Amino acid sequence: MSFNGIVVSAGIAFGKALIMTSHTPPLDFKLLSAEQIKQQQQQLTHGIELLIHHLQHCQRHLCQECDNFQLIDADIMLLEDDGLQQQLHQHIEQFKVSAAVAIDRIFNQQAAELASLDDPYLANRSGDILCLSKRLISALHGHLQSDLSTLTDDTILLADDLTPAEFAILPLKHIKGIVLESGGLTSHTAILARAAGIPALLNYPFSKRLVPISDGEQLVLDGMTGELHIAPCEELFAKLKQKHIQELQRRQALTAYKDKPSITIDGHHVTLLANVGNLSEISHATDVGAQGIGLFRTEFLLMNAKALPNEQQQYKLYCDALHSLHGQILSIRTFDIGADKEIPCLEQTHEDNPAMGIRGIRYSLAHPNTFITQVKAILRAANHGPIRLMFPMVSQIEELEGALALIEQAKAKLIEQEKGFGELMLGIVVETPAAVLNLPSMLPLLDFVSIGTNDLTQYTLAADRTNPNLAKQYPALSPAVIQLILMTITYCKQANVNVSLCGELGSDPQVLGLLVGLGLDEISINPTHLLEVKAALVNGRYQDFVKHAHTITTLTRIEDICLAISAVNDN
Repeated sequence: MSFNGIVVSAGIAFGKALIMTSHTPPLDFKLLSAEQIKQQQQQLTHGIELLIHHLQHCQRHLCQECDNFQLIDADIMLLEDDGLQQQLHQHIEQFKVSAAVAIDRIFNQQAAELASLDDPYLANRSGDILCLSKRLISALHGHLQSDLSTLTDDTILLADDLTPAEFAILPLKHIKGIVLESGGLTSHTAILARAAGIPALLNYPFSKRLVPISDGEQLVLDGMTGELHIAPCEELFAKLKQKHIQELQRRQALTAYKDKPSITIDGHHVTLLANVGNLSEISHATDVGAQGIGLFRTEFLLMNAKALPNEQQQYKLYCDALHSLHGQILSIRTFDIGADKEIPCLEQTHEDNPAMGIRGIRYSLAHPNTFITQVKAILRAANHGPIRLMFPMVSQIEELEGALALIEQAKAKLIEQEKGFGELMLGIVVETPAAVLNLPSMLPLLDFVSIGTNDLTQYTLAADRTNPNLAKQYPALSPAVIQLILMTITYCKQANVNVSLCGELGSDPQVLGLLVGLGLDEISINPTHLLEVKAALVNGRYQDFVKHAHTITTLTRIEDICLAISAVNDN
């Protein structure tokens, strides 16, 4: 029998089932006596200390720069938060409930608040909060993650969820696949599984199967189709083995493109850059042959920070990034923050509609000191390598002029402090229809433009693309979005201003021909997809891409566009 889950890390894995239970007994909601309240508060304190000690033990296996370390740090910070601990103690006393009930209620409340946010990264953080609450309840009873260090067989791990700490100490040599009952596409577990190259499925309800999966049962996880095969017959097993071999051969073949020039068969060059959020991703980007960084999402540096990094800390970070790139371009997007992203170290206010509120450049203009501190660090780093600085969510010339004025203030402060700085290339991220329509007035002030298709699609179609009920009806490849991309390219080329694309659309190799045919000579890509996109480029002809793009621009229905793209890629 086979069932389906959501693929978050592709590949095919073979191994024996190992079910990791969370050791969380049923909650007891009976009211406590005064003596029991004190005992439960003591148990809460002990449980928190036990879990923090366990998490710190997990961190000792890791370097401080890696994603796992930082994600575990986020859990430790939450557990150490005095406000949270006080809230839990007060809940036990006020409502006369056990520590486990207090944890369940408070953590569920926090998770619900995160899940309601428009930002998909933070919304999926809600799953991590719920997972941490289960681990804390287990710690109350002295239970922590099972010791998997003695594993010797190839294993497919099945669990409700995994915290970053639990993932960090997995014996990855023997963990060939992961199947989770919860989690989202951008959850921490998904990110870590992709980074480790482990095939993984999420939202697979294995505990609800009529015939339960047993420890030691033979499984095959097909991370191409989303299927988990339980005890497959010999014929199916052989077919999956062959499919696995073919996938390994395909991936190996892609490595041959790393050092190839990104030029079509008929000699048209396209620069392929990478989208990143931290230093480790920059290293991965260079490993797959990226020609620089087209988008450095600097707000990711703030997600788990206890305090806003000062100028010197940011300066060092940007210098480290430049050093890793060995002279290649570094495109830094200023902090893209607002009420849609919960960042504890920054001043933020609640907004009923954060996607339409104080975010991106609006936040920067409303908080000039934060903006100037970042710009000063970037200007100083520009002494050590080429940097492009771009502003998110700019829709009109007044916003751009405000940002440029603050840059001049930053330069003046550096001169006053006798600190050297370099020159920056300045640009904006085009993410709204207004930005496209106002582009001719802004281009004389710009050195480059980058198209952010994620938000451009959302604001053009008035549809949240993270909403699974809307994603099918309103994909990025709509006639309106394609026309706005074409308008942006046309305006930029008329003004002789460099134009690129940094949205997720650029990471789809099937769309490469359309984007290049529309006139894009530079695309920034998720590093995990860069070689696939490059293969599509070097095996294609520019003239064919132009004809294909012309055909697409004449189509007025989403379905027809998708069919035309599929037809080209099937040939």
